[in-house]
Amino acid sequence: MQRSDSESGGSILAIDLGTSSARALVLDSSATPVPGALARHKVQTAYGAQGEATLDLDGYVDGLLACIDELHAGGHLEDIQHIVLSSQWHSIVALDNFGKPLTPVIPWVDTRSIPPTLPASFDERAFHARTGAWLHRLYWSRRIPWLRSVLGSSVTAFAGLPDLVLERLTGERLTSVSVASGTGVLELATGGYDAEALAIAGVSASQLPPIVPSRWTGRLSPSYALRWPSLVAVPVHPPTGDGAASNVGTGGYDVSTAAVTIGTSAAVRVVHPIADAPELPWELWRYRVDDERAVTGMAFSAAGNMHAWLTGVLDLESPEPEGVEVGSSRVIAIPFQAGTRPPETVAGGSGVYFGLSFDDTAADLLAASLQGASLEIDRGLRMLDSLFGRELEVVLGGGGIHASSWWRRCLTATFGREAEVCSEAEVGARGAAAVALGLSPSAGGERLTPDPADAARVASLRPRYAALRSLAVDASSV
Repeated sequence: MQRSDSESGGSILAIDLGTSSARALVLDSSATPVPGALARHKVQTAYGAQGEATLDLDGYVDGLLACIDELHAGGHLEDIQHIVLSSQWHSIVALDNFGKPLTPVIPWVDTRSIPPTLPASFDERAFHARTGAWLHRLYWSRRIPWLRSVLGSSVTAFAGLPDLVLERLTGERLTSVSVASGTGVLELATGGYDAEALAIAGVSASQLPPIVPSRWTGRLSPSYALRWPSLVAVPVHPPTGDGAASNVGTGGYDVSTAAVTIGTSAAVRVVHPIADAPELPWELWRYRVDDERAVTGMAFSAAGNMHAWLTGVLDLESPEPEGVEVGSSRVIAIPFQAGTRPPETVAGGSGVYFGLSFDDTAADLLAASLQGASLEIDRGLRMLDSLFGRELEVVLGGGGIHASSWWRRCLTATFGREAEVCSEAEVGARGAAAVALGLSPSAGGERLTPDPADAARVASLRPRYAALRSLAVDASSV
């Protein structure tokens, strides 16, 4: 990892606002996690039959503060020079006139929202090119009209989870260009809220958190001086969206490299300058990393969550599909358990197995699902190759990558190229530190070479997978 002039030594407190957990950990001055200096609060998402998915804001924040308390009690906060944040994108909370929450946190996985009323002149492709987003249930352009329809005039403002955590810590409700880009109402080129997106959502910029420059820093509120005295006057940096942070933390911080990260969900992305960015294809999204850089990619809703679910449902003793060769299973799995990300609109509960027989085993089902997820990610990787005019280098990172050596082998065979594994599991925290402090991390792990026999088997099942995927997409709309 290279060190920038902005780095000043000392340690870094990284806060990671995830969907399944909130974490606080200490990194050294090169953004490497300090052994034993990690505290985790497990987050329980409340689900409902109508597509509801919510997080308790107070419980989330209290759990996060307890994580920092744990690090403080362990003596890990004595040399902290920076506080950085990585956060899930897309969450929203409706607020009243006093800034009090009217709703729980509504994360990305919630599927409720309503199509907004659009002017006859609306051009969604131009909108997508400008904002990097679509008029999809994931984004505030649909979520705000829906919340207004439910809450009426009591709602006067909106914020995301990272904005409200930052407010709790510093007393200032602000957002970053990175987090704001995940709302779908940011104009990417200017880094300000998009006028047409605001009009569609039915809000003004004053009802959303102000966007601060990437070099902005705040300080913890005086109320924390007694609780964590060593953190008084330590600069707090703006949050980075988890996708951007994970990309940089994995080692994919420039246009030569695609980062594949697998956590609860999965994504393949490329970081590049926002200036002179290539024209955005309809199938890909684009968000911001910071004031100078964007990240373009594709995300997938079934990944590490699917692996953990299958391991439990099938009562497997091992997280590996033991005895099954990559690409060899007759079973084809279409991993739509949690639906699809835009621009597709496949609903959750649409996962499919094709080709089951009585001699298939639990290992076959797990292998087919991991293979299906790998083929989904490969679709995005090939689009990025085409967009940037080269076969991109690949780095792999995230908890799902470290959880299964079989899956790493499967991904490499599916991509048909070498890949480097990031040696650090906490790529979001590492990337948030790298973005805040101007660092350029390297993956630093093992290099994987695709096995020719594995690659040949995957190539042979690719056409069948594509045909069955199309059937699954069509069936989801019936």
